[in-house]
Amino acid sequence: MADTPLDLTLDAARLTAQLVDFPSESGTEKPLADAIETALRALPHLTVDRYGNNVVARTNLGRPERVILAGHIDTVPIAANVPSRLDDEGYLWGCGTCDMKSGVAVQLRIAATMPSPNRDLTFVFYDNEEVTADLNGLKHLSEAHPEWLEGDFAVLLEPTNNQVEGGCQGTLRMFLRFTGERAHSARAWMGSNAIHAAAPVLAKLAAYVPRKPVVDGLEFHEGLNAVRIEGGVATNVIPDACTVVVNFRYAPDRTEEEAEAFVRDYFADCGVDEFVVDDHAGGARPGLNHPAAQAFMAAVGGEAFPKFGWTDVARFSSLGVPAVNYSPGEPLLAHKVDERVKAALIPVAEERLKAWLTS
Repeated sequence: MADTPLDLTLDAARLTAQLVDFPSESGTEKPLADAIETALRALPHLTVDRYGNNVVARTNLGRPERVILAGHIDTVPIAANVPSRLDDEGYLWGCGTCDMKSGVAVQLRIAATMPSPNRDLTFVFYDNEEVTADLNGLKHLSEAHPEWLEGDFAVLLEPTNNQVEGGCQGTLRMFLRFTGERAHSARAWMGSNAIHAAAPVLAKLAAYVPRKPVVDGLEFHEGLNAVRIEGGVATNVIPDACTVVVNFRYAPDRTEEEAEAFVRDYFADCGVDEFVVDDHAGGARPGLNHPAAQAFMAAVGGEAFPKFGWTDVARFSSLGVPAVNYSPGEPLLAHKVDERVKAALIPVAEERLKAWLTS
């Protein structure tokens, strides 16, 4: 597929299939980025820039408002689910159909067919979203070329089943470490069992009651869970170290500092010897009170829901750009071997976005 040009005259569903047939696991996006860049440079109404395997295209019509449509072009590892296929029930199957090449197809269709929208548009196609945050292409763009990401409102085309999902929750992964003293298990009293020392943490986690705050009109649902326990030396040795890995998914009315402080305070009486932050990404408020967001909601219809997972709307929020998630993919099918999207929903998303950009 590396030498195959993208055909932006295809309808959004068939364009999705063509994108899926460009394998682009994280770290291998260059051929697809090349094809996107080539297709966009052929459109005279767009200015196109590239940084690494990240492509940014913009209209420059002098409109009073600028909207960003953003999507990542990488996928999780292929699981014998490429090339794409369309079944008799109208589902398009294949890696990335849901997350998020159907959304990218919608972006490309709008870029190709709307030379004079009612708002200036910025289209962002970025790499390495499905891997560690330090590789994320949108992060790199925000650091190297923040001016390319300036705007009044952003739509991230993450899978939402054509429903608006506002903001996102933050995610914090923290190591809770306990130390003990090794001993032969036949003489356990000669040592101190670090795994046993972690028991109060597990009891606190079992008793945790999630907070459900309403943020900008949307009810979020926090979660605090042990996701891994590491400890043990051998089956005849009292362990001298144990780590409980805790994941805190928190509502966007908390700052990153407040989230870390909450976890430390919650386990303050559990005898933890050391708290270590392993990974942390803050959340994003929905921003649904912004005039552009209200116009968007009026055009696409339906009810807004909170985004419980973390997405790159948080990066836009950190840049001062309110953002929502919206695309035809079904979130529950993302990353699955049987990943698929209802093909009929893809042009629906395109037409709703066009209605917003022409109203």
